Amino acid sequence: MLTVTSADLGKDPDEVSAMFDDVAARYDLTNAVLSLGASSLWRIATVRALGISAGDRVLDIAAGTGTSSAAIARAGARVTALDFSPGMVAVGRQRHPDIEFVEGDAQQLPFDDASFEAVTISFGLRNVNDPHRALAEMRRVLVPGGRLVICEFTTPPNAIMRGAYSMYLNKVMPSVAKLASSNPEAYTYLMKSIEDWPAQGVLSGWIRDAGFVDVGYRNLTAGVVALHRGRAPLGADQ
Repeated sequence: MLTVTSADLGKDPDEVSAMFDDVAARYDLTNAVLSLGASSLWRIATVRALGISAGDRVLDIAAGTGTSSAAIARAGARVTALDFSPGMVAVGRQRHPDIEFVEGDAQQLPFDDASFEAVTISFGLRNVNDPHRALAEMRRVLVPGGRLVICEFTTPPNAIMRGAYSMYLNKVMPSVAKLASSNPEAYTYLMKSIEDWPAQGVLSGWIRDAGFVDVGYRNLTAGVVALHRGRAPLGADQ
């Protein structure tokens, strides 16, 4: 199986998909270990930010094995979990047979316009070859006034925290990945993709450029992660 070991591959969809196929079996365990348990807190914050009402249709993009989708479903939503990795989708369907899983590309969502009250993507936008196109697609499938929530790694605003975080990514994370992951070399790519991802204000600008309104973000875990929000405009917002 093809394995991505460097971010220099330009986020080729087939190669990145193959990487996620390879780590699917232990993906959730590895995330929990590498985040020092914080991944569950970030998931709780994301679900709260979605502001779910009973019966809301929610699209969870880059859903992986469905851990985030299951949390959204428990909040009362009708969830569709989308991922471009067949391996992730297969594991997700096995673990969460009550959730609809769809294999698909965030840059060309296989859904009609205005299909969802909310769209979310956690730690997946930086793996998309064209995030601007993906953001435009997210707006397209949202109903007018629909909510967007993006949870993504970012740049800690504090210089000391940035230094400590960089040391963790480059020194600690590779060693931990060797113990926890089924394919530790793949986390070289993930580490580089985190370092190359733009700061909070840049992503906020991208979200506005895609046509969203009421755009903002808040930092989690001292800015290691940021929770971005936006809203698809109503007619009066255009």
